[in-house]
Amino acid sequence: MTASRTQVGIIGSGPSGLLLSQLLDLAGIDSVVLERRSRDYVLGRVRAGVLEQGVVEILRAAGVGARMSREGLVHHGVEIAAGEERYHIDFAAHGANVTVYGQTELTKDLMEAREARGGTLVYEAEDVAIEGVDGRQPRLRYRRGGAEHVLDCDFVAGCDGFHGVSRKSIPASVLKTHERVYPFGWLGVLADVPPVLPELIYASHERGFALCSMRSATRSRCYVQCALDDDVAQWSDARFWDELRARLPAEVARELRTAPSVEKSIAPLRSFVAEPLRHGRLLLAGDSAHIVPPTGAKGLNLAVRDVDQLAAAVIAHYREGTDALLDGYSATALRRIWRAERFSAWLTSVLHRFPGQSSFDRRMQLAELDQLASSAAARAAFVESYTGAAPLS
Repeated sequence: MTASRTQVGIIGSGPSGLLLSQLLDLAGIDSVVLERRSRDYVLGRVRAGVLEQGVVEILRAAGVGARMSREGLVHHGVEIAAGEERYHIDFAAHGANVTVYGQTELTKDLMEAREARGGTLVYEAEDVAIEGVDGRQPRLRYRRGGAEHVLDCDFVAGCDGFHGVSRKSIPASVLKTHERVYPFGWLGVLADVPPVLPELIYASHERGFALCSMRSATRSRCYVQCALDDDVAQWSDARFWDELRARLPAEVARELRTAPSVEKSIAPLRSFVAEPLRHGRLLLAGDSAHIVPPTGAKGLNLAVRDVDQLAAAVIAHYREGTDALLDGYSATALRRIWRAERFSAWLTSVLHRFPGQSSFDRRMQLAELDQLASSAAARAAFVESYTGAAPLS
């Protein structure tokens, strides 16, 4: 058995785990990142990529914003369609914007930054177990290459996603979870075609929800609402593009270009929050603590803000000898998280078709969109929530 020590043991090498390691390293705090998958597997995951203003600033301060600044697409608004009606939400009128930059690209930037600074990233760490978080020196056990390893830490950061070990290590008597599972999924296609519009367009249609997003000026990421039990194999590229075209306003559909899919998958939708985010010396961040439906593009943004807050708390512990920020981490983060959950659940409820939905329900959805189009106050609230222009600390 091999034993080693670090100040912060981080489980998970997604953006939240890598960014936390980077922020701590910049403050002179040592960490080790454990990841159960291979480096190539982590980089192969296709995820969202709409970044709030404040998140872009956090990433730049962490020294991982150079390529994002060159290649990211800054958007000053978004379109929402209902049938043939189109509503443009102007972010610039509120001094706000978002940046479209794929999560896979951000993960690559973070990996390279950690490797350039000599960060310790342990891939294919199997059977990670967390011990002793109630005491002053928690311990991580794992296997790699058939050998047993022990990592002693001051703190453990659980950044290992919804299915990871971290949240499951909090006793059931302590942990409380809240969940809503939606009765549909998103069929997503990645294709090398230019975006249909310069900005994202969300479409609420009688046939179901659709979204045209992008990863770059030449690569599009598009979605249609589908049944949870749909089989990807039943969705040929031709069927997908035909269905997407049918849900878009006619003038937008005419501009849609198609190509063979690079990647195609079905994702379920859920809202989920775990409380508290801290148990002893174990702290949760990102998808291990919360999940939002992708409708509001909040998942990655919430994770980055979690990590920024958590890093500040850990840095204060070591630099100033105060645990006030650590003690307040869970309550402060949860206030922000629940606001994002509210926005994401609201937007999901307005844009999607639900089983058993009545004509009254549909008219209520359309009334919500009309309120958004006609009310300056409603648009200001939408922009604040979508862009993170004035988030709670």
